[in-house]
Amino acid sequence: MAKAAILEQPGEGLVIGEVEYSDPAPHEVLIDTKACGLCHSDLHFIDGAYPHALPCVPGHEAAGVVRAVGSEVRTVKPGDHVVSCLSAFCGTCEFCVTGRMALCLGGATRRAKGDAPRMTRADGSPVAQMLNLSALSEQMLIHENACVAIDKDMPLDRAAVIGCAVTTGAGTIFNACKVTPGETVLVVGCGGVGLATINAAKIAGAGKVIAADPLPEKRELAKVLGATHTVDALADDAAKQILEISGGGVHWGIEAVGRQASADLAVASLRRGGTAVILGMMPLDCKVGLGAMDLLGGKKLMGAIMGMNHFPVDLPRLVDFYMRGLLDLDTIIAERIGLEDVNAGFDKMREGSHARSVVMFD
Repeated sequence: MAKAAILEQPGEGLVIGEVEYSDPAPHEVLIDTKACGLCHSDLHFIDGAYPHALPCVPGHEAAGVVRAVGSEVRTVKPGDHVVSCLSAFCGTCEFCVTGRMALCLGGATRRAKGDAPRMTRADGSPVAQMLNLSALSEQMLIHENACVAIDKDMPLDRAAVIGCAVTTGAGTIFNACKVTPGETVLVVGCGGVGLATINAAKIAGAGKVIAADPLPEKRELAKVLGATHTVDALADDAAKQILEISGGGVHWGIEAVGRQASADLAVASLRRGGTAVILGMMPLDCKVGLGAMDLLGGKKLMGAIMGMNHFPVDLPRLVDFYMRGLLDLDTIIAERIGLEDVNAGFDKMREGSHARSVVMFD
């Protein structure tokens, strides 16, 4: 049995309980979780903004040590240190074979209907797995195509935040946008994903990196991570300020929080030919649009789920970036907490005043 944070009903927080894992199937990996970052995407399910089968275990930004592997697993072995990634890929669908693994729906990476569930309670009743991982637990049982081995010298608390926030933010810069040195990047929202995006824009050689956030403390964090300019995202003239700083608009306007107003600000800040990129999980009834003059100016709008990552390649490179002092993961982590404090960690996220909380497992 493993201790886990279980979502019984949206809006009621998480309950610490016990779950049991079945033996790994041929392509599955059993991992002892060592660290799991708290991500705003979890909050959408915990608070009921996005639906999910219940009960379930949230958490999708994790690192750990492989305990056991299925008979066909060739990519990792017991004792390996791994980072997990929610964008599990099948390897054979249209998206995988055209290099867009993040778009894979991952059907073949989940157990088939009728198979025994991966997670159950003591009474045998199933517990749903969230986003292929359910990492707010002492263990994870996942498909081998949902994790990658990393350098054992990498601290696992820092490695955990690579699994979602940094993969999404850095992947957006390196993969989805392919930022050219000298281009101007706007990042709206300076939480974990936004800060990672800013850091990656600096690494990529962006000319100006503009951070927009309502909170002064978040804007200060953005400067530490590489922002050259900051703007209060709620200022009446925020878009005007960004247009002036960037000399007519930004090449890339990246929305990293999941709000209508921040998406609209990213669009309003574009130069001719610029692209707005939406990373945040917006309310399901939201729409983002380009007007007729935007279209005539060659402006573009796109999503970039999980930064359009190629995580088996990207994650070890990001680990290497950290080990060489290029990637700043220390500033992104605001606190380290125990599993019993997970609800308090999500409460701090709702307040919006600091970056990542990371749950540490003994």
